[in-house]
Amino acid sequence: MALFNLSRRRFRVTGTRNIRSLAFYLNEKRWFFASLIFGVLLYIAPTPDALSREGHIVLVMSAVAVILFITEPIPLPAVALMIVVGQVLLLGVNSTDVARSLMNDSVLFIMGSLMLAVAIVKQKLDKRLAWLIVRFTGTKTRNVAIGIAVVSGLLASVVGEHTVAAMMLPVAIILITLTSDNPKDVRGLAAVLLFSIAYGCSIAGIGTPSGGARNAIMIGYWQEFFHDPGNPETAKYLVDYLKWLVVCYPIFLAQLPFVMLILFTTFKPEYKRINRAVVKLRTQIEQEGRMKSGDWITILVFLATLFGWIFFSSSLGLGTIALLGAIAFMVLGLVRWEDLNAGVNWGVVLLYAGAISLGVQMKDTGAALWVANTFLNILPSGMESGFGLNASVSVLTTLVTNTMSNGAAVAVLGPISLNMASAAGESPLVLGFITSISSAFAYLTVIGTPACTIVYASGYLKTTDFLRVGYKMVIMSTVVLLAFAAFYWPLLGL
Repeated sequence: MALFNLSRRRFRVTGTRNIRSLAFYLNEKRWFFASLIFGVLLYIAPTPDALSREGHIVLVMSAVAVILFITEPIPLPAVALMIVVGQVLLLGVNSTDVARSLMNDSVLFIMGSLMLAVAIVKQKLDKRLAWLIVRFTGTKTRNVAIGIAVVSGLLASVVGEHTVAAMMLPVAIILITLTSDNPKDVRGLAAVLLFSIAYGCSIAGIGTPSGGARNAIMIGYWQEFFHDPGNPETAKYLVDYLKWLVVCYPIFLAQLPFVMLILFTTFKPEYKRINRAVVKLRTQIEQEGRMKSGDWITILVFLATLFGWIFFSSSLGLGTIALLGAIAFMVLGLVRWEDLNAGVNWGVVLLYAGAISLGVQMKDTGAALWVANTFLNILPSGMESGFGLNASVSVLTTLVTNTMSNGAAVAVLGPISLNMASAAGESPLVLGFITSISSAFAYLTVIGTPACTIVYASGYLKTTDFLRVGYKMVIMSTVVLLAFAAFYWPLLGL
């Protein structure tokens, strides 16, 4: 009898523990199950007019993915895998075609850039660049963050945000790790420094035609739609490097102080000064002494890669050149594969690949076009021209660019906005610039831009951090853009 009672008590205890474990699991994964239920309800809902069934399914997948990206109840690479599986099971896309969409040049670039960052850290050049920056800025956290944002922005306006984010990430990481080995003790500091890189790059990418593919796409649309070689009056649609610079670069500069204000009011760095990190950094630099041959070879390889990005990316692709740089580091013995395998966040590569693949389906199924047309059709009276139209196109582009790459967003929305300009009697140049610039406002998600994806790979940021600060960035950037469109661009004759 005693043995029976003991067994019953053990069963009760075990059962209670199982119930508690199940309750804990359900509570931890509540957003996962909520997103699935929400997705099922959207899936069985009637397909809206003018939207294909495939487009409907893609929008359902996008909605579920966005919820999971923000709430993060499961690892983000798992969300990317769900996107892959969903295309095969729900859309009926051939798995080989899905695989092809996962590995485009942008994904290769992310992968190659993270490899290059590991190689730079291996040679400790990140320390020397960080030391160079703090020598100019001093040890105040605010000044260091401003210095990082300015350097990132000036470089990204010429080279492209992908490249600069990959180059500057190790610089921020070394300052963070030298301040504290415990990530929990430097959450605010890490957020400020890392977002200084991401947003410095993002707002600068609008400044020149070489700042991003979206700019080149819009220049091509203007020439294709409006330029007539036999009509001198259409020569204004041949936008060259200098004209783009004059129109857009001041917008980048105007946003810089607001970016820093937003970052320091959203995140509170634990240290007003990073004296401890700077002292450690100086000590390590002194111990290492002068630069060695391996350091100089590393610099030469990176400069060669940078040269390739600037002059040969149009023919070879950014990703191919990034991989060539990584291969060169391994061939020269500057980094081992074991270092790359351990240092690269492969889950981030998979995450970006899944997002790109979903963006392709948004475009191919007509879902992105349907969203654009639906948005425009619901505009209230008075928003079809002038300031209202400018604001509407900016908001629409911002919404779309947060679900796909900025280049794809401009590729889809460019013809729509330019045709709207013609129909409304507005300037195609103005609406074209607004579309291209607004495509840089992908601040809300990890996969919004490569720069955001790269800084997320550091492991210091949460997906909610992007939403927490991103909506403020969207509002600020939109207001600055519309102000320039209203007051500065008319002075240039736009």
